[in-house]
Amino acid sequence: MTIPTLFDHQTPAAGPTPRPAAAGADITIVVHGTPGPQGSKRHVGNGRMVESSKKVKPWRQDVKASALMAMSEIEDWQPLDGPLVASMTFAVRHKPSSKPSWWTPGVRWSKTLMWRPGSMPDLSKLLRATEDALTDAGVWKDDARVVEYRRLAKHYVGDPCEDVLASGPGCVIRVWRLSEAVAS
Repeated sequence: MTIPTLFDHQTPAAGPTPRPAAAGADITIVVHGTPGPQGSKRHVGNGRMVESSKKVKPWRQDVKASALMAMSEIEDWQPLDGPLVASMTFAVRHKPSSKPSWWTPGVRWSKTLMWRPGSMPDLSKLLRATEDALTDAGVWKDDARVVEYRRLAKHYVGDPCEDVLASGPGCVIRVWRLSEAVAS
């Protein structure tokens, strides 16, 4: 499989593409909704701080609901414990039709080229919100159990890459116990 680069032409993706090791995943969760970054706070007075993004709460609710649905499909689900490996591929929005402001001057641009969303939201803040929602849902005992990320990526909706949603924003999440992840 060829990895798409900045200058590859796009072809529409059909939906989440299973990864070769996905069969060994303990759980796969597909979340539909707008990813919301968690972490930036703003001061509202009297020492109170609130999340800057209004998308955090709905995103965490979407993740939790999708996780609960995925867990209900697995017989005798117990929260994962011990060292874990995870994968999260975020589809943040549809690709804009205009050239990004960060595009290198002098480099040819076309709206058919493949490029990644090098702007808001911050990937590490999306990760934080998603990990906390997975903990609340009971996917794992604690997000501190994650010792490695096999993939952590941010794409535009429909990018022709593994685990990128084709029809709208969201995320494909896969979690493995470390022993299964090492064996695959």
